[in-house]
Amino acid sequence: MSSRMNPYSVAPKAMQAMIDLAERLREDALEPSLMELVKIRVSQINGCAFCLHMHTSDARKQGEAEERIHLLPAWRESGMFTPRERAALAWTEALTLITQGHAPDEVYAEVAAHFEPVEIVRLTLEITTINAWNRIAIGFRSVHPHERALAR
Repeated sequence: MSSRMNPYSVAPKAMQAMIDLAERLREDALEPSLMELVKIRVSQINGCAFCLHMHTSDARKQGEAEERIHLLPAWRESGMFTPRERAALAWTEALTLITQGHAPDEVYAEVAAHFEPVEIVRLTLEITTINAWNRIAIGFRSVHPHERALAR
């Protein structure tokens, strides 16, 4: 697969705004391990190879277990995720798949039981932002590093 364009060179100021948002969210982030799980799950749902490569690598660097990364698509059936992580993952799926239920009240109630209001806002912004990054990477067919190396 080849890239359609490099949005960073075509519209550097607009892309810098996205980078600035991501950096600001990182400063106020919830648990880094949880944020990587959220980013991986969104990227799995959206099918974003570039973001999956990045966030699974980042999760591993932070010490995330391979088993949990592999079981993430089936988190509901696995006992390897905490109640807080499960609530965040349910909220992640509800917002990423917004047309399939429009963030149901029961999912919101569960996230509200495990997160403070400010944390829910931060989590929601993380989910929203990784969805945007997925759309940028998929839309412009960003190529992840190992694929570039193998293509040579």
